Amino acid sequence: MGEMHHFTYGWLTPVLSFVMACVGGALGLRCTVRALATTGATRRNWLVLASLAIGSGIWTMHFVAMLGFGVSGSAIRYNVPLTVLSLIVAILFVGAGVFTAGYGRSQVRSVLVGGLGTGLGVAAMHYIGMSALRLHGDLGYAPLLVVLSVLIAVVAATAALWAALTVRGTTAAVGASLVMGIAVSSMHYTGMAALSVRVAPGQAPLSGATATEFIFPLAVVLGSFLFLTSAFVALSPTAQQRRESESAVRRLHDVEAGGVRFPAD
Repeated sequence: MGEMHHFTYGWLTPVLSFVMACVGGALGLRCTVRALATTGATRRNWLVLASLAIGSGIWTMHFVAMLGFGVSGSAIRYNVPLTVLSLIVAILFVGAGVFTAGYGRSQVRSVLVGGLGTGLGVAAMHYIGMSALRLHGDLGYAPLLVVLSVLIAVVAATAALWAALTVRGTTAAVGASLVMGIAVSSMHYTGMAALSVRVAPGQAPLSGATATEFIFPLAVVLGSFLFLTSAFVALSPTAQQRRESESAVRRLHDVEAGGVRFPAD
């Protein structure tokens, strides 16, 4: 059995990965709330952005945490196509859940199905991402811990979605994003606790890319996307603010059309 290290850089990677999960969750849930206040193409666009945000957030969380992962006696490489596939699967699964929540007629059903889709997206991304791992040895998993990791992802994602859609206010939004961050992080480290590695030392070069060659640059790109998009969403007016602005413009036009007369001296 190979000795695994999850905190090669101390608390840097766990804390940074948790922050990325929270940012992606907060942005995605906020976009979902914005979508429910609109209709037509605008709703669809907000939901697409929500899917990209949550999917990118959970992927970035996983692989930032994996930057601190190491195994004694073997180098580690990542299969690039499988790593990219894990990102695509995360976005598609989360998208299915988010669109269900955005277009569902029953809020209870929407939250349950949306949370299931989002949670399964987190789990699918994790285990596809782990299948991209290349090292001198074999990976094994404890089935009960794998099942537990999936349940954690589904339950916590459902709770976060419920909080975002039913409770209003800044405190609720922060709480929902923290729950989403905890969901992704808990699922990740539970899944990693299920992992065992049997090292078979060999001199043959490993296929794939190192974390610094591929994982780190892509994580930086996705992280930048999340922070820039968060700024855009924070600065963009809500549907209520747009309605108030349009109402104020109409009142001004009505006043101008009616004419404003001032009494003579």
